[in-house]
Amino acid sequence: MDFSAVGKKIKELRKNIGLSQEELAEGVCTQAQISKIEKGIVFPYASTLYLISQKLGVDVNYFFDIGMTPRLDYVQEVSHQLKKARRTFDYEGIRQIVKAEEQNPLFLQNKVNLQILMWHKGISEFELERDVEKAISTLEKAISLTHKNNKVYSERELEILISIGIFYFNDNLEKADEVYKEIMKGIQLLPHISDYSIKTRVYYNYARLQTRLKKIDSSIRYCQEGITWCIEKDTMFLLGELHYHIGYNYELKGENEEALEYMKKALIVFELQQDDKYIKYIRNKINELTTR
Repeated sequence: MDFSAVGKKIKELRKNIGLSQEELAEGVCTQAQISKIEKGIVFPYASTLYLISQKLGVDVNYFFDIGMTPRLDYVQEVSHQLKKARRTFDYEGIRQIVKAEEQNPLFLQNKVNLQILMWHKGISEFELERDVEKAISTLEKAISLTHKNNKVYSERELEILISIGIFYFNDNLEKADEVYKEIMKGIQLLPHISDYSIKTRVYYNYARLQTRLKKIDSSIRYCQEGITWCIEKDTMFLLGELHYHIGYNYELKGENEEALEYMKKALIVFELQQDDKYIKYIRNKINELTTR
């Protein structure tokens, strides 16, 4: 057991939520004992470690895991779990994670961390309860935690705005259009984007909205810009979807040869990604277009 790794993590979590050694020690042990634990001089009894974990808002097993195998910060791990659940459409999983962590001081006492939970809480409210108004209200509160005085949107704030745009997609197309225009403006003001997928998602979702608004040529243009961005940044994220959507737009225009060209490109991407969700469907679309 690596005592020093556990001690360092206890100190880090304690400082993160603004507790002094004396405050952490209250009802658990002495302040001197906490000092020795944090320095790695001693390792606490399991019962003491449990009480410490309760005050710091983490599961006691977290410390045992760190002692055996150093791992990522607790908040980062929760964020990773939420992102994975979001990408796999596991909305019940998202709800359970949020429920388990929403009273955790690591989130409650840090606005940036709390924003992560509120964002995903809004997503679960939309997907599981189909309550658009409630979900959007939750996401607006999440943005307000960090977005002050009309400053430039952060990457996470833009991600939350994308979710709001998606929520409005089936309910209020005009409002969705306003949100995406705000997002596009926000992206232009960002000096640097570290998560390339954000811009790709904006292009793809805004293109879908343009199609719903019957602005087909505009939709094709945003898809093409998204494809250019993917190639420039060497990423395949949503590359298949962007090609498919161009094909779908050309199909709506009655230009079946162009539609077929992009459907075939989309199929190649999905086959490379081994994404079975779309392969069968797009093959059927290709056969359909070929026989027209």
